[in-house]
Parts: sequence; structure tokens; C-alpha cells
Amino acid sequence: MSDESIAARIDRLVTEEQDLRRREQQDSSDNDALDADRERLRAVEVELDRCWDLLRQRRALREFDQDPDDAEARDPDRVERYQQ
Repeated sequence: MSDESIAARIDRLVTEEQDLRRREQQDSSDNDALDADRERLRAVEVELDRCWDLLRQRRALREFDQDPDDAEARDPDRVERYQQ
């Protein structure tokens, strides 16, 4: 996966995240729709974190003259436990 394809995936996920946040405000009276949107929003947030992590790995490898294709997407549990 190239940096460009990862960045494109990030862009698509950000757009979806924004749409879900808007819908969350509109669905406030429909509990089922609200729950579904919140569940999908959480999944999108995790996938965004994984994509950003992969992109950072690729950039770091390139910076140190290593092959960026050696970067691997990390497990969601690992990425979500990083300290900010």
C-alpha cells in the first residue's frame, strides 16, 4: 500500500466521520439510528488511528533509508492503547 493510497483512505474516513457526527445530531430522537451511528463512528475512529499509524511507520522507515513497504498495519488494540 502506498502513502497516497493510505492518505486517500484517511480522507474517505474523515469524510465519513464528519457525516456520522452530523447524523448523530440529527438522530438524537431515534435511539436505534443513534446507536448504529455511534458504533460505526467508533469503528471509523479506530481505522483512522490505524491508518495514521501505518503512514507514520512508512515515513519513519523512509527517513532512515529503510523500505517503507516493511511497515505493517498494527492490531487495533495496540494502536488504541498508545499514549497521546
